Amino acid sequence: MPVRNGFVAVELRNPAAALHVAVTDNRSEIPVHEHESGQLILALCGAVTCHVPGSIWMVPPGRAVWIPAGVPHHSLATANSRMCFLFVQPNAACLPTQCSTLEITPLVREMILHLADQPYDDSNADEHALRFIQVLLRELEKMSTGGLQLPVSSHPKLKQLQDALTADPSDRTTLAEWGRRIAISERTLARLIVRETGMTFGRWRQQLHLLVALAQLSGGSSVQQVSDALGYESATSFIIMFKKALGTTPARYFDNRTT
Repeated sequence: MPVRNGFVAVELRNPAAALHVAVTDNRSEIPVHEHESGQLILALCGAVTCHVPGSIWMVPPGRAVWIPAGVPHHSLATANSRMCFLFVQPNAACLPTQCSTLEITPLVREMILHLADQPYDDSNADEHALRFIQVLLRELEKMSTGGLQLPVSSHPKLKQLQDALTADPSDRTTLAEWGRRIAISERTLARLIVRETGMTFGRWRQQLHLLVALAQLSGGSSVQQVSDALGYESATSFIIMFKKALGTTPARYFDNRTT
């Protein structure tokens, strides 16, 4: 897709258009870009991590992330993942004005897949095809939003902490030790984290673990492998954390989410 004035140009003749995207053996990263239209990234198999200013969003199978027009973002997909991109013209639907994850029903999923099977943004779309797009957009407006999001900060002190834990999520350094490492008192660091992210340090690190776990489990890693990668004493400890946060075990979470 061509780049124009910092935007990746997606020319839409119709209110919406969709296309299939597949990743081969290697993880695929799309560099920072923007669109003049809104973009929905639907994960079919594997997972996508989407970075936008101030947040990281996780898109496991069965969910999608909505990125409004003009929002800079870049995405990282797990190996062998499959996705659909749905591009929506501004004002074509009443979709969120900020990035958010959406729980996608089987009906909406199949409608997006059907649209992706058609010629991309067919200039000869007939009245039936246009009505189908309108129905899809109305259904999409009804989808509930989720919270698979990790708030991040550009504050220099916090960026050191965030970058280190993102690179090594098994790091169990305490808040007091982090304070000494980045030359700030524990109390000041605790207040700074809450102010910048809206979460305590423990809650923020747990949310990071959830996003990493979902990405690795979606990519085919076992519960034991994920537990080890995140530094848990046992797979049981990891499962307890996962169930407490998401209300179900990893195995049940992924039931009926893959194709």
